[in-house]
Amino acid sequence: MKKFGLLCAGIALVALAAGCSHLQQPTSDQPDDSQKPPAKQAEGEPIKIGFIGPLTGDVANLGQDTLKATQLAIAEVNAEGGISGKPLELIAEDGACNAKASAEAGNKLINLDKIPVILGGLCSGETNAFAPTAEQNKVVVLSPCSSAPNITQAGDYIFRTYPSDTFQGKFAAEYAYNTLGKKQAAVLAVLGDYGQGIKNTFMGRFKELGGTIVLAEDYNQESRDLRTELTKIKAGNADMIYFIAYTEAGIVGLKQAKELGLTIPVLSGDALDDPKVHENSFAEGLMYTVPSAPLTEEWKQKVIAAGGNPTLCTPYAYNNVKIIADIMNRVGTDATAIKDELYKVKDYPGVSGPVTIDENGDLATATYDVKIVKNGKAEVMKTDADQEAGDQKPAGDDVNDDANTDAGEDAE
Repeated sequence: MKKFGLLCAGIALVALAAGCSHLQQPTSDQPDDSQKPPAKQAEGEPIKIGFIGPLTGDVANLGQDTLKATQLAIAEVNAEGGISGKPLELIAEDGACNAKASAEAGNKLINLDKIPVILGGLCSGETNAFAPTAEQNKVVVLSPCSSAPNITQAGDYIFRTYPSDTFQGKFAAEYAYNTLGKKQAAVLAVLGDYGQGIKNTFMGRFKELGGTIVLAEDYNQESRDLRTELTKIKAGNADMIYFIAYTEAGIVGLKQAKELGLTIPVLSGDALDDPKVHENSFAEGLMYTVPSAPLTEEWKQKVIAAGGNPTLCTPYAYNNVKIIADIMNRVGTDATAIKDELYKVKDYPGVSGPVTIDENGDLATATYDVKIVKNGKAEVMKTDADQEAGDQKPAGDDVNDDANTDAGEDAE
């Protein structure tokens, strides 16, 4: 199953296809959990799997939460008997949202720890850094959050249950042009697989719709001063900013945009779905896109009780453990057998919604929400029907003007 096909271009609100999950699910003839005898706690020689994510650095908040969700799922698997009676053991490594650190982490897990599966990375640059080593050594990679389009071509053993930015960039462009009514976009994007991938899909679709990209600027991930780029944007005639950033540069950019007096709306991507960004007064009015994930309050509370927060990547990380455990319980721990089964995953009932993996190892479909930061917290933008009921205004210039009047600083 070579990964040379392009992802489906359809985006706006793509319905998740119905069907039977390949992964085992209870049927009406099977007893429900209340009828089953208690599972025996897993014991014996553990089965080791790896984790790579940003436990330090720009995206550490999201990385730590994702690790907690992964550990929660593993604890549940082990409490239910583990893998054929043996416990799963997680070896976690810090990818730091950095290619060098991630490559070193992948090399350790693959060549020293000899694991069959790596859960990760989160940042696209992390996954792309160790994917060649994993592919060469036939180790399965299952990412919960990497979204760069080029991961589609990373190899037969490389999978993700988080949607490609082929979807997100197009959705953002359509939202900006059709819903916000913006025709003149300035684009400010972090260098690297994530930033450039989503930037290119956004710009391509925005221009197809009839919009104009009045300015496109890139910056290094480590940059903590975006005044030069923001000053160029202010001097132009853009009616919105599409700002692609990770947490730390996002905070800096939003703060400096406020200080420079920029009042046009700011739309961003999923990497700013981080409470560390939202808690700043200058983030008021920030809009950003995220995959739709109808999480239950019960599941959120489980993550919190485990020491994490139900942030962007946590549901996908939790799903991934359960998917891998199900497969291992059926076919064993051979990486090639696991890889073959992952291509068959269809409509798995994940906590984020149904999961179907396509022939490229990607999530087959995606739907998106737009969130807005209000009073230090992010909330999903209401539908047109909700807005007519007076619950919330659309996120146009009026929303950002309110933000600039009432708040302090920040702009994604």
